[in-house]
Amino acid sequence: MTKADQIVLSGGLLVDGTGAPPTAGDLLIGGDRILEMGHFAKPSQVPTIDCSGLILAPGFIDGHSHSDLQVLENRPEKIAQGVTTEVVGNCGFSAYPAPPNKDALVSFANGILGGSDSWGWDSAKEYLSATRSAPFVNVFSLVGHGSLRIWAAGSRQGPLSEREMDAVVQRLAEELQSGACGFSTGLMYAPGSAAPREELESLCTVVARHNSTYATHIRDYSDHLVEAVDEQLALARKTGCRLQISHFQAVGSRNWPLQQVALEKIERAREEGIDVFFDCYPYTSGSTVLTQLLPQWALDGGIDEMLKRLADPEIRSKVAAQAEAGLAQGWHNIFIASVSSSENNALLGKSIAEIGAIRGESESPVETAIALLIEERGRVNILELNQSEANLRQTVSHPLSNIISDGFYVQGRPHPRLYGTFPRLLGEICRTRSWLTLPEAIHKITDLPAQRFRIPKRGRLTPGYFADITVFDASSINSPATYSNPKLAPVGIRHVFRGGRLVFGDAEVWAQ
Repeated sequence: MTKADQIVLSGGLLVDGTGAPPTAGDLLIGGDRILEMGHFAKPSQVPTIDCSGLILAPGFIDGHSHSDLQVLENRPEKIAQGVTTEVVGNCGFSAYPAPPNKDALVSFANGILGGSDSWGWDSAKEYLSATRSAPFVNVFSLVGHGSLRIWAAGSRQGPLSEREMDAVVQRLAEELQSGACGFSTGLMYAPGSAAPREELESLCTVVARHNSTYATHIRDYSDHLVEAVDEQLALARKTGCRLQISHFQAVGSRNWPLQQVALEKIERAREEGIDVFFDCYPYTSGSTVLTQLLPQWALDGGIDEMLKRLADPEIRSKVAAQAEAGLAQGWHNIFIASVSSSENNALLGKSIAEIGAIRGESESPVETAIALLIEERGRVNILELNQSEANLRQTVSHPLSNIISDGFYVQGRPHPRLYGTFPRLLGEICRTRSWLTLPEAIHKITDLPAQRFRIPKRGRLTPGYFADITVFDASSINSPATYSNPKLAPVGIRHVFRGGRLVFGDAEVWAQ
């Protein structure tokens, strides 16, 4: 290695990702690796960046992302936050395996993945090969359960046939062998929501056999949160898989006390030896597709079949009644984030209840929601006010949590977490509210997710690891992005290196 391949980051505070206190020192990059850190004899005539007064941390890892398609588009939203690695394929949605008719996968996943009308890869190997050209982030992918079912059985709900079950078990094994880092379920999204426990046991057994991770969007985060957590803990207990509960929270004020009950079950399971953690994002609001609020049987067969059902007054009435009964946070807390038609663009940012009042349907906002789904052919994204501040503090600061964005792209008004999760964690949550120390917060977005998803040689500042490094100003880092104005860039991120290459920032470099 020549000196031309080296660079020194000089005079910063090193926060190594393990949770250890900061230490003053320098860091030497050679090629794509960290060569030295702390106090060492700096080589002469090697370019140097002055990092005085700044924090040097491992590149941040977004352990739960829906940027599966956008990582191929050189989008800047994550690298601007200091993120150098993303784990995609979450909540049962992965960009593979595509069936012969890719339209079925596109129709199933586009509400979350936000892609064009034509995409899809045959396998994890093919998809991950495509992501290697992404200049900003390293990509690790979970195999999505919903995508697996679409590949094997289309959008049909109900148990898989014996032949289909054999096919998905074998296909999951093949995908894990060819590079996928784990398996995800989205048990509130059809068709995965129809999967019986026996199906999940078979698939989680495959995950355990490959020492991979099982990440789950559980069946319910509101009235049946505790039962949903129990189901997943039982799966992990029986199969031995490593369990990651996705975006853990209690939705709706009537259910906020359930968070403590569910959390105690997770803690006890951990004490029993079950390898379980959870993740969360540092916001009280979430975001998803409006169809998730319907009873999922209404989506059997896909969007076209859903629209046929909603055209039948008797079925529509049944759908409305079940959707109303299952809603925990109230229609006044459900806001429109994206629609597919220009005619309804004026509705962005308005609540379902508010839209109902404008349309003269204020007595039945559920009918307003259904009408919007019909008008937009199911393509409506929403933002939901879900959690309490106290519950959020409990999950963010819990030793079993890592912090994620859960961000996804929409044609409209995305959740601000897509633009600001990690700076918000280190600014508003850590510096201003003091919910975490800086080393604790950095651990939750570096070394911890690297361990959970077996991401090699990343997540720590240590010699021999990849030189994925985020340099930031701890006194100013934050996100100005809001729910009403979410697309604002964060502040305080100075330089970001991925594999030893400066990919964000305008560093002043000089020869020593």
